[in-house]
Amino acid sequence: MLKSEKFFGKRESVTEVTPLSPVAPAVPAAEKPAQAGVALAAPVARVVPASIATAGNTLGNTGVSNAEMRSKLTVGPNIKLKGVEITDCDTLVVEGRVEATIDSRVIQISERGAFVGNAEFDIAEIRGEFEGDLTVRQKLVVYSSGRVTGKVRYGKLVIEEGGQLSGDVQMSTATATVKGLAVAAG
Repeated sequence: MLKSEKFFGKRESVTEVTPLSPVAPAVPAAEKPAQAGVALAAPVARVVPASIATAGNTLGNTGVSNAEMRSKLTVGPNIKLKGVEITDCDTLVVEGRVEATIDSRVIQISERGAFVGNAEFDIAEIRGEFEGDLTVRQKLVVYSSGRVTGKVRYGKLVIEEGGQLSGDVQMSTATATVKGLAVAAG
C-alpha cells in the first residue's frame, strides 16, 4: 500500500483538516474504477486560515468562536427584502431595504439602509431610516443621519444632533421580559 506522504508529497501549510461530506454524485460500486493499492474514498481537506484556527474561545476543532456562532443577517446594499417574518436572528444589519416583522436582539441600520414594519429589539442603532412600530427593550440610538418615524417605545434613548424621531414616542414603563428574566425598563 502506498503512503500518501511519499506518493503526493508532504503538505506543511495546512492548518486544519476536517472531513466534509462528498459533493460529487454517487456512483454505484459496480461502476467505480478499481485501482490496485489506491483507496477509492479519501477525506476532503479544507484549509482554515491561521487567524481563525488559532482564535481564542473556539468550539471543538471547527475554528469558530462563540461570538461567530450567533446568527447574523446582513441585507446588503441594493437588496430589497419584502413581506417576510424574520426569526432566529440575533443581529440584523440593514444596508438595503427591508419590509418585515422581527423580534431580535440587535438591529443596525446603515446610512443608506431602510426598515419598514414591526420590530422588537433589545438594542437598535439607526443611521438610516426606520418606519413603523418599533419597540426597543434596552437602548435606542438614533445617529445624526438617522430618521425614525411611527410608534416608538424604548427603554433608554440617545439621539445625536441632527437625528430625527417623530410619531407616537414613549418611554416604556412596562416590565419587559428579556431572555427569560423579568427586567424593569426605564
